[in-house]
Amino acid sequence: MIGFDYVKATDVSDAVEAIAGNPDARFIAGGTNLIDLMKENIARPRMLIDITGLPLTDIEETEAGGLRIGALVPNSDLAYDERIKSRYPVLSSALLAGASAQLRNMASTGGNLLQRTRCLYFYDTTTACNKRQPGSGCGALEGFNRMNAILGWSSSCIAVHPSDMCVALAALEAKVHVSGPNGDRAIPFADFHRLPGDTPQIDTNLAPDEIILALELPAQGFATNYTYLKLRDRMSYAFALVSVAVGLELEGDTIEEARIALGGVAHKPWRVPEAEQVLKNKTTDRERYGAAADAILEGAIGFSHNSFKIGLARRAIVRALEQAASGTPQIQSEKATR
Repeated sequence: MIGFDYVKATDVSDAVEAIAGNPDARFIAGGTNLIDLMKENIARPRMLIDITGLPLTDIEETEAGGLRIGALVPNSDLAYDERIKSRYPVLSSALLAGASAQLRNMASTGGNLLQRTRCLYFYDTTTACNKRQPGSGCGALEGFNRMNAILGWSSSCIAVHPSDMCVALAALEAKVHVSGPNGDRAIPFADFHRLPGDTPQIDTNLAPDEIILALELPAQGFATNYTYLKLRDRMSYAFALVSVAVGLELEGDTIEEARIALGGVAHKPWRVPEAEQVLKNKTTDRERYGAAADAILEGAIGFSHNSFKIGLARRAIVRALEQAASGTPQIQSEKATR
């Protein structure tokens, strides 16, 4: 680990000023991902700006009937907040499916949005990785790529985004509120993360001199018919091979609205709104679930070790829709205590 300077921001404007004046600086809150990256010599910031003292720790009601979640709210506090559990249970379930209790106690909401891929080649500095070192190549293309992308990838990068929380936020159509030298702005969640293209080193559309202030959840939370289904190699502390967040609005057995987002399959949480229209105003039916899954996975291409993900994802989407429609969400029972 290289040496670095450390400063503690006193307010949001102080934090923005500090990072705007130092392009090699990074914000640090829980540090559950950044410290690992620094230890492995993947991230080499010359300055850490501690933002843990900023007033970004509240969960507040919005005038539109939703919730505004401060960027420094710990993942554990968010998962167990009664308003989240009752009004946005798919988000609570996704959080409880991720990491360990210890990590959730430290990890911040804003930091979760910014965590980097867990691709083996990104973490191995002896191998080629365009995300870590642009122009060096992608070792995963011809290497061990079991955990890698089947959708939205490019010849430059086939890494996947690791967050569970972000998959639920994609389904909920959250907004990300940020601040920078040019003022505040809100980024629709669908536009926050990027596909790799030829610049896989850029994970998000957050400017280098901006700070995340909060997440905003809309009033619609799919509190009754929802699920978060995570398929992984082991039940504890493992990243998703495929995960699915589903929210449905039903009138009897007719689907009035459907939201479906996937994790573990692309460089960003994967959602295809057009595919959700396959289910709109249709009765709940397994065959229609399969048609929606086919539309979501259109164009999916696997590699030598991960082609199985295509069939796995299709089955997972169908199963998740069945769970949501029947009001029997996946229970994260092994995650239910702190």
